[in-house]
Amino acid sequence: MTSAVGTELTYSSYLELDQVLTAQRPRTPAHDEVLFIVVHQVHELWFKLLLYELAELQRHLEEGASGQALHTLRRSLAILRIVTDQMDVMDTLTPAQFAAFRGSLGTASGAQSAQFRELEAVLGRREPRMLQGHTGEARARVEAAMSRPAVFDSLLRHLAFQGYPIPGEVLSRDVTQPIEPSPAVQEVLVTVHRDDLVAAQICEALIDLDQLFHEWRYRHGRMVLRVIGTKSGTGGSSGIGHLQATLAARLWPDLWEVRSRW
Repeated sequence: MTSAVGTELTYSSYLELDQVLTAQRPRTPAHDEVLFIVVHQVHELWFKLLLYELAELQRHLEEGASGQALHTLRRSLAILRIVTDQMDVMDTLTPAQFAAFRGSLGTASGAQSAQFRELEAVLGRREPRMLQGHTGEARARVEAAMSRPAVFDSLLRHLAFQGYPIPGEVLSRDVTQPIEPSPAVQEVLVTVHRDDLVAAQICEALIDLDQLFHEWRYRHGRMVLRVIGTKSGTGGSSGIGHLQATLAARLWPDLWEVRSRW
């Protein structure tokens, strides 16, 4: 197999391994810093793939392609499970091991992950503080995601495409604002669960996604508590305090509220 310019394409060159495997540049001789770098880099790769798949999910939903949407949702769930399971590796890092290189991180903080902020925006979070610490192209991507319909908006458009009476004011809502619970939407979702197996499976897969996202937050918070306790995070972030504050939030309250209507 050859490339367009006639150079032999190999496994290494196709995957750009020369770049990928030399992108780990620890700042200290501490053995465990490489683990810390690799796990976070892998997180960012999975975040990139999740954003890619969720864009496809929204396209399928808005085109009325139920089967394709369900398939893409199941793939997204598989990715998010792997992201969550990666916390097992981070949990092997002890406070003493982290302290050996923590000082070299300077102002770097996981709170500065633009891809994670973009992912939150795609899922529906709308808070100005999500833009803090981001500039240039990274900030523009987060802003753009906060200005587009979120995944739940695409679900409602999908249901309207299928003939369900989603209120017009919900379909035309200001997507730059947080998603608010709607009793009218909840009534439609009850009907969907009762009468439409495929659409109900899509709704249940979204509940799975919400639950897994919540589980990742929990695992991440516990990992932070495990290695730094209640101290401030790197870069001056609030550490475990901020992470714990996000645990009560649910992405799509209407999908959860349906549980109490049976």
